[in-house]
Amino acid sequence: MAATAHKPLAAITADDLAAAGATEPAALHSAVRGAVDAASARGPAAVWGELSRDVLRPGVPFAVHRMLYYGCHAGSPSATPPAWTPDPDEAALTNVGRVLEARGSEIIGQAYKDPVTSFRDFHKFSNENPEAYWKMVFEEMGITFSVEPSCILRDSDADPGGEWLPGAVLNAAANCLTAKPGRTSSDVAIVWRDEGKDSEPLNFVTVEELRKKVSLVANALDALNLVKGSAIAIDMPMNVNAVVIYLAVVLAGYIVVSIADSFAAPAISMRLKISEAKAIFTQDCILRDDKELPLYSRVVEAKAPMAIVIPARGTSTSVKGLRTDDLSWEDFLGRADHTKANIYTTVEQPAYQFSNILFSSGTTGEPKAIPWTHLTPLKAAADGWCHMDIRKGDVVAWPTNLGWMMGPWLVYASLLNGASMALYNGSPNSSGFAKFVQDAKVTMLGVVPSIVRTWKSTDCTAGFDWSTIRCFSSTGEASSVDDYLWLMGRACYKPVIEYCGGTEIGGGFITGSLLQPQALSAFSTPAMGCNLFILDSIGNPLPQDSAGIGELALDPTLFGSSTTLLNADHHEVYFSGMPEWNGKVLRRHGDEFERTTEGYYRAHGRADDTMNLGGIKVSSIEIERICNRVNDAILETAAIGVPPVGGGPEQLTIAVVFKDQSPQAEDLNQLKLMFNSALKKLNPLFKVSSVVVVSSLPRTASNKVMRRVLRKEFTQAKHSKI
Repeated sequence: MAATAHKPLAAITADDLAAAGATEPAALHSAVRGAVDAASARGPAAVWGELSRDVLRPGVPFAVHRMLYYGCHAGSPSATPPAWTPDPDEAALTNVGRVLEARGSEIIGQAYKDPVTSFRDFHKFSNENPEAYWKMVFEEMGITFSVEPSCILRDSDADPGGEWLPGAVLNAAANCLTAKPGRTSSDVAIVWRDEGKDSEPLNFVTVEELRKKVSLVANALDALNLVKGSAIAIDMPMNVNAVVIYLAVVLAGYIVVSIADSFAAPAISMRLKISEAKAIFTQDCILRDDKELPLYSRVVEAKAPMAIVIPARGTSTSVKGLRTDDLSWEDFLGRADHTKANIYTTVEQPAYQFSNILFSSGTTGEPKAIPWTHLTPLKAAADGWCHMDIRKGDVVAWPTNLGWMMGPWLVYASLLNGASMALYNGSPNSSGFAKFVQDAKVTMLGVVPSIVRTWKSTDCTAGFDWSTIRCFSSTGEASSVDDYLWLMGRACYKPVIEYCGGTEIGGGFITGSLLQPQALSAFSTPAMGCNLFILDSIGNPLPQDSAGIGELALDPTLFGSSTTLLNADHHEVYFSGMPEWNGKVLRRHGDEFERTTEGYYRAHGRADDTMNLGGIKVSSIEIERICNRVNDAILETAAIGVPPVGGGPEQLTIAVVFKDQSPQAEDLNQLKLMFNSALKKLNPLFKVSSVVVVSSLPRTASNKVMRRVLRKEFTQAKHSKI
């Protein structure tokens, strides 16, 4: 960090700005002084607002942005100063702002003032009046039911969270393909581009074209004569074909099995067996960075059921020979009755019928199989409506895959809100993706911190105009303050809405809002319709709205959250041993959170032994089983996720206990390479950052490894080296 980084703003000189790379330091210094004079009486946040809005453009070196941000808050007692503050006029135009301006007095009563001031009252309303809140949200999103629910929520002996939308019949996919308030069939549903074709025009799929494509695939699916309700896997990149297949499977009354295209054969096989999938859609290969990465061969190695193989390019697959029962994409589509190929009668479903099976790692090594119902997509879309302010005319991009919950989330949060989905068929870590964001005029860009770190270090976004972005959103792992300050600056300081939840929730439990000041790498509010609690050291909830740190627990009355698991006891996983609040057993989540004195929340990683590596939750045990077999000299290992200095995604450290004497340093480097090679079989994205030799692993009296002790020790060791 430069010596001037923490200088108070008033002490920063033109020479300091020049040293940070400013090309016209005198003029910039004058502009800074003008911002200070205009806003200093209103506090540091107001001064930063002036600078970020009127002075700091994307072309100004980031070192200058950083110097001025820290200069604004130098000496401030706040640990979470806001980096963005809502403008009252713009707040009134958001989805929530528009509703509150029209109905605020009706919803909140005489206490209503304006959308910004009354936001917390609106959140309280969403928890205390679920009947009114969710009915309003469904009306705003234009959700249709073939059979209306008898009510929004009623008590249930079977589930601590109650029964939502009892009696309702609907189809989540059908709701994506029908008219929305203000949306026509000729509006764009998907905008896309292939990697390597960055100078060519964008490609568009209208709502009507999407409906026809989905209908064709749904008709072809029925020609396979599978039993309705059968599980059908998708293992391929998230492109137009993948979205069409996903919607068609759900529309036709089958269940999607989500498998990430990065998985090796054993992981694919495990998920196929758990879900009892009857067929799988895949590609012949994955095109990425001018390389062809095999995919169909991994599916074959996994001993998958019948595969429908889509070509990554052109109309013919690159596979020389398919298995006997497998079908090419062309042959599969040819099975549809083409006299009615563009028409399909929706299979309407009870609200709790499964629509998707996704997977999330637990602490046992086997992934938890989490079913989404036809209610879960409504939770995902409602989060987008309220917290990311997704609306008609928006263009939503989020580099992801249908194998992770953010893939289906992107489908539903965009299409159910009348927005367009933006898909780039290639690496997001490239100037090609940055240009796509510019050309597609993306308005909401979702990220994970590791992507942002790559953009910042490679400067691949330089020169592209991201001014259409209204907000970013981030999920998957802990973010870095500096990285996200840089990210905001790329779009003329639009806010980052942090978003944390889980596959079993279908969305978020804690996030941000365009109606609240947003601090970097922090959350400003529980999600709408969600009450959360921080547990003290003996497991009791701290007083709500008080500062503290501890394991997070949720009010079980959470719309869209899971009620069952395919391969585990749902009650045991989420409710057993949890405290009660107001007569309700709280729902376990497992993350450790802090509530600051300013009312923001910060995530501190998993409270159990599940790590978050590059946005993928994985159990320590799963990694240790592989590492223990790498070398005969190893007695045992412990896999620890250690946050880097300055914040950001966890880095994988392997603690090793050897049977005899410790090896030399060069042997440890070789061991690290061996670990990384072995872990590719689990997931190619997992990388060991460091190997640490220990004499023994700390254990409890019952012989359980205390990984949190090692995590604390390794984290402190990193900081002591600064």
